[in-house]
Amino acid sequence: MGGCLLVMLIALLLPRQRQDGNEHDAFTNAPPNSGVTNSFATDRARRFTRAPSFADGPAQTAEEIVAGKVKQFGRSRLEIVRSIGRRLNKDVPPEIKKFFDALDAGNWEELDSLWRVLATHSGQYDYSTNHWEEINPFWPAVLDAYGVAEQAHDWPAQKLLDYGNAILDSLRPGMVYVGGTDPGRWIPELLNETSGGEPHIIVTQNAFADSRYLEFMNTLYGDRFATLTQDESKRAFDEYTADARKRLEHDQQFPDEPKQLRPGEDVRMSDGKVQVSGQVAVMAINEKLLQAMMQKNPAATFAMEESFPFPSTFANAAPLGPIMELGVRDEQSALTQERAAQSVDYWRDLTRQLLADPDARDSAEVLKSYSKLVSSQGGLFASHNFTAEAEQAFRLAVEICPYSPEAVFRLVNLLVEQHRIDDALPVVENAMKADPHYEPLRSLAEELKRKKGN
Repeated sequence: MGGCLLVMLIALLLPRQRQDGNEHDAFTNAPPNSGVTNSFATDRARRFTRAPSFADGPAQTAEEIVAGKVKQFGRSRLEIVRSIGRRLNKDVPPEIKKFFDALDAGNWEELDSLWRVLATHSGQYDYSTNHWEEINPFWPAVLDAYGVAEQAHDWPAQKLLDYGNAILDSLRPGMVYVGGTDPGRWIPELLNETSGGEPHIIVTQNAFADSRYLEFMNTLYGDRFATLTQDESKRAFDEYTADARKRLEHDQQFPDEPKQLRPGEDVRMSDGKVQVSGQVAVMAINEKLLQAMMQKNPAATFAMEESFPFPSTFANAAPLGPIMELGVRDEQSALTQERAAQSVDYWRDLTRQLLADPDARDSAEVLKSYSKLVSSQGGLFASHNFTAEAEQAFRLAVEICPYSPEAVFRLVNLLVEQHRIDDALPVVENAMKADPHYEPLRSLAEELKRKKGN
């Protein structure tokens, strides 16, 4: 039973491909195919809903502030595109020029239409066809610009500012931030680069295995930070492939023993060579590359908002406001049960604030994003066997967004591990009321009822 639920959870954690009108759309920031204090004070919670202040000029609306920031960010990415073209002695493709013109004009419909053309030929997604090699050097900058514009289009402006400031305010000066989900990557990146002061280094856990993104990281941060090399990427791929082959051979030779290949891991042999594919494999390589990057920058401190859990980071991770600090080095900041309980209190307070705010309550994007943050910290607590705190965090995640599959499945998995089927069923039934057409929830409910009947 636990194995069945785990397979479902792994599948739900994988970014889905984008489809118009589908409530469970993929991340644009999908993988390509190939703690500052010991307590969470009340004033930290208030920062989630604080309005930005401006010393000079007439007050702007949140919508005007966000629109201005998107235009500023787009111009910075266009300049990077031009710089890349000059360095490589390559012309910028006309489709990309038109894309940035639409972004500067604030024309969302045209921008989105141009994006769909570029994405279809990018090689980034499963639906990408007829790959245009000429856009490769510029693609990460285009993706960055579109990701920012999409979040500005999808989010209520004030909620976008609140969310981004909550993450950035939790970072210590000089901290490297690793974004995961679309909002968790691009909203902080937008505010980070348009708010003055020394910006943080911001990267994404989803793209380390993409050679184009490695070049882009070097373009952005090579003078401040030891970025990853193509050789390091190849080494991570080779290490993963060799390990996957051993696990595949074990499963073939010992079919009655527990499987060593992970749920969703696509590993097969062809002509004596191992082939790996799919997002589980890509994220495993990304995890190796994040560890390599942290080792190359021993003086840096790292924080992460995860899209996909990296278990190797959990042992030395701890809550850092709404996100997680990685590689915690001192005992005072390490995750303890007391700190986990403080984090739950922090989230309980913020959950009340969110659900009392009509703008947040009426936005699926806002609710899903905050639910994801709580759920991720619950996963961290569970990895440390802080079961009570993990359950509370998962329940808060479900309270914020009852139809979040990830929050529901994580909570149900935890309850099933404790043989609490009667507690798990209402969680799924409530989620089905909120999202009656999502088939995995129906399958999960049937599996729980079968288990209860046995």
